[in-house]
Amino acid sequence: MKRQALLQHLRRHGCIFKREGASHSLWENPRTGYVEAVPRDNEIPDILAKKICRSLAVPHP
Repeated sequence: MKRQALLQHLRRHGCIFKREGASHSLWENPRTGYVEAVPRDNEIPDILAKKICRSLAVPHP
């Protein structure tokens, strides 16, 4: 899955950008308080995208 598509999906479901890390960005779901790291790679494996969505309590695209 493309990183931009995943970030757009997270924004649509209410997640917000928290801060940049060394090789990742931290995203938070303000409704639940969960925070998850999203790698800065252009292509994110589907399994990892599913794990990120699950951790943020967002449905997988």
